[in-house]
Amino acid sequence: MAPSSSSAVAVLRQLEAALDWPALRPAEAADGEQAGESGPVFLKGNQRTGLFHVRREDGLGEGVLITGQEGTDPAAEDTWGPLPLDLFA
Repeated sequence: MAPSSSSAVAVLRQLEAALDWPALRPAEAADGEQAGESGPVFLKGNQRTGLFHVRREDGLGEGVLITGQEGTDPAAEDTWGPLPLDLFA
């Protein structure tokens, strides 16, 4: 949850660099466009698919949510956050 798509992607790149994660690629939206540069957005990344989606979203606030999903060990699944957008800067 970030104030713009460009800031959301910048935070994603900082997180990937800090945790040595492979870079996710943007997924095309149904209309062929990602969310516009202005206005609040929600970015959802999926390491399994290697893609991230950005959508315009109002009213969620700002921050990073990290959710772990492990099909073989449900006890390892959890969500952390919201963490500050500049935590990994």
